[in-house]
Amino acid sequence: MEYYKKIREYVGKEPLLLPGAVVVIVNDRNEILLQQRPESLWGLPGGLMDLGESMEEVAKREVREETGLVVENLSFVQLFSGKEFFVRTKNGDQFYAITAVYMTNDYSGKLTTNSEETLSAQFFPIEQLPSGLIENYQKYIEPVKQLLKQP
Repeated sequence: MEYYKKIREYVGKEPLLLPGAVVVIVNDRNEILLQQRPESLWGLPGGLMDLGESMEEVAKREVREETGLVVENLSFVQLFSGKEFFVRTKNGDQFYAITAVYMTNDYSGKLTTNSEETLSAQFFPIEQLPSGLIENYQKYIEPVKQLLKQP
């Protein structure tokens, strides 16, 4: 069982701090990979930390689980946390997300989708992202836009 689910058993719906990581995967056309999640919203591949993992290990594991891709040479972009990243889920659970954003263009493998977590996955031009992009993910992508514009 995932760590946060074990903790949830003890604290019920009370707020938790949940660390995690996402990866902005950039292809050779400067497009970024987004995944369409079961609720039909788009986001970046990533997820929550398990006990003993580093943020980079979380990022690599989640990308592999959600897309089938293996990522290497992650570059740290920014850490997002604070009141604006408070989430209350449909079932009433509450948490403050602490999210490390990484970027890479070093990936291999065949892009696949996991029906539990990913309906589809595809690359999009960074200036033409799909509607239905989760709000926090828009914030995570902004600094990457700036990095990709640099010469």
